[in-house]
Amino acid sequence: MTEPTISQLPPLPDDWRRALAVVAHPDDLEYGCAAAIAAWTDAGREVSYVLATRGEAGIDTLETSACGPLREREQRASAAVVGVSEVAFLDHPDGVIEYGPALRRDIAAAIRRYRPELVITLNHRDTWGGTAWNTPDHVAVGRATLDAAGDAGNRWIFPELTEQGLEPWDGVRWVAVAGSGAPTHAVDATAGLERAVRSLLEHRTYIEALTDEDPETYARTLLTGFAEETGKRFGNRPAVAFELFPR
Repeated sequence: MTEPTISQLPPLPDDWRRALAVVAHPDDLEYGCAAAIAAWTDAGREVSYVLATRGEAGIDTLETSACGPLREREQRASAAVVGVSEVAFLDHPDGVIEYGPALRRDIAAAIRRYRPELVITLNHRDTWGGTAWNTPDHVAVGRATLDAAGDAGNRWIFPELTEQGLEPWDGVRWVAVAGSGAPTHAVDATAGLERAVRSLLEHRTYIEALTDEDPETYARTLLTGFAEETGKRFGNRPAVAFELFPR
């Protein structure tokens, strides 16, 4: 019996210099696309992170007052592993982020501040792969990021941002969604995969609360599995998939 042909994913466009990744929690990017980010920073591109929360509700055994600062430290260390030095937090409440104008305004402000050509976010749909339910935080931040990419360029939406010195930025050319069930493009993860594993391992406290498995075994197995599965649609090279929304 003939094996079915697997449709191949084209490479993500690479004619850009600045990217901004906007996600809900510490570790979202490490589970999603750190291998791609490592490859981009290696190539001299600028990547900055903006997180809606500090992940303070993410560890059951830690009070939020202790958990938030700890997860912030882990996130900054994690970002540094893949060449990202700029990490900002919007201080929305973990677990109960609300989609709406306030969230859109904060993300639009970040886009105006960093002036990226590429914006990265995480799966904004209700499910992962049609079966596992997504969290409200991921849905809210992903959707608001897609909207804010347009808001950032319109001076009549959130005019208070202009009054604060944040001029409109209409230079976003794409929004790339990691973890999508309907990917359209991919990035070679070969060079960045080892650093992606080390980047996820910086979230050691979170991982140790999540699983009894050895943290390195857990991180390596998970990320390698994701990359190899995507690689089936990218010339059998380890890859990170994105759903690309041109603007």
